[in-house]
Amino acid sequence: MQPAGLAVLLVAVLCHAVPASADVQPEQRNFEPSTDPALFAFDRGAGDGGLYTFDNLSVAQDPRAYRPDVGALDFVYHNHDEMTRYLRATTARYPNLTALYSIGKSAQGRDLWVLVVSASPYEHMLGKPDVKYIGNIHGNEAVGRELLLHLIQYLVSSYGSDPYIKWLLDNTRIHILPSLNPDGYAASKEGTCDGGQGRYNSRGFDLNRNFPDYFKQNNKRSQPETEAVKDWISKIQFVLSGSLHGGALVVSYPYDNTPNAIFHSYLSQPSLTPDDDVFKHLSLIYANNHGKMSRGVACKTASPSFENGITNGAAWYPLTGGMQDFNYVWHGCMEVTLEVSCCKFPPAYELRKYWDDNQMSMIKFLAEAHRGVQGFIMDPTGNPVERAQLKIKGRDIGFTTTKYGEFWRILLPGVYKLEVYADGFVPKDVDFMIVEQHPTLLNVTLQPAKRNDGSQHYRPAAASTQYRPQQQLPPGSAQGSGSDEGILSTLSSGFNSLVNNIFG
Repeated sequence: MQPAGLAVLLVAVLCHAVPASADVQPEQRNFEPSTDPALFAFDRGAGDGGLYTFDNLSVAQDPRAYRPDVGALDFVYHNHDEMTRYLRATTARYPNLTALYSIGKSAQGRDLWVLVVSASPYEHMLGKPDVKYIGNIHGNEAVGRELLLHLIQYLVSSYGSDPYIKWLLDNTRIHILPSLNPDGYAASKEGTCDGGQGRYNSRGFDLNRNFPDYFKQNNKRSQPETEAVKDWISKIQFVLSGSLHGGALVVSYPYDNTPNAIFHSYLSQPSLTPDDDVFKHLSLIYANNHGKMSRGVACKTASPSFENGITNGAAWYPLTGGMQDFNYVWHGCMEVTLEVSCCKFPPAYELRKYWDDNQMSMIKFLAEAHRGVQGFIMDPTGNPVERAQLKIKGRDIGFTTTKYGEFWRILLPGVYKLEVYADGFVPKDVDFMIVEQHPTLLNVTLQPAKRNDGSQHYRPAAASTQYRPQQQLPPGSAQGSGSDEGILSTLSSGFNSLVNNIFG
């Protein structure tokens, strides 16, 4: 297929990143792009060093050497104070690679720390994606929390010696939130593989059932931890995300919920997104690079097994208010749930084993942010068009541009059509192609719209800030009507609570 005007620019871009100076204090941060024109310059130099390249096969197949600095971080569990000291010490030791910030506080007042690991930790790199990992949303699922601390240590200690890690940090801003539920973690107990002690926040709310939902009105009172995440991802346009859980060994991908309201827990039917091919691919990237996950072996005799180590969330068990669906539908961020341990809070001596199993998966998953299409939406004068609404034709979950006109979308090889809408501009469709070897750079110029009488250009006053499909409710239900109340809902909720305590 070669339509006229096929706009494909298979050129890779490398923007110069300026690391933060050593005298910058870790708590002082600016996550807005710099106005320094040097940061926006494209490197067109000759040779491989002058091109932004993506080759997924370039990742070493053998695990890289990682010997933890026992003085900095050992394979033990760290309480909140110990974790805070480690994160602060890391920013002091690696000021040009890390920046520490808090997105808010837990219900009991503990900071929700995020550490950025990047060659430009304090400033967004123009044209380069932001990605994130979130751990410990359920306080008693503790392995992911420690894995993320060791991922930080691995990245900063390998930057000077591992070319792939250097490439990743030079071209990506990685935000790592080791513990979203530090209050729940404080109430949990090492060696407890099952049960719900510490799962919830200090007010008794399951944080992974506390987000707005695409299919069903979520009337649960929003918690400070949830509000912090919602505010965070509204300010930084994340492209890719992974949420680490425990209690199973599988990657679960959206949708987590389903439009079927009654007895949906017993149907186990998949609820597929328009980007199901991409979500399956991302899930397989993690599972296939994991030490055991892709075998699909059940954790227990009575537990389900998962083909190739992946599952659609609703096909496993549906839930309302999940974080991964919210990321995808509301903000266009492709998030999956990473269940990384059969035991929710295993003994500390097993942590090294979990790191060995997950190390390559965590690295290769992040690199997938560089797959697909990326580019800029501009007006005829070259100025960026902020909050342009974009959609891949046939995939009705949209995404938007940043204040600098940037966009990214993970896609598999093929031919696609990008639909672009922006207030005050003529809509535009652009055909493009994705190949396996590297991302496609696609820059689109929009023409200003005119009044019907041909007079001056205009921009409507009421501008939509985010493309998002209308919330779909189950047939026969009304927004906030409480139609699910009653004995059937009680039975279904009770069943879901039992499943939640057994699995992640």
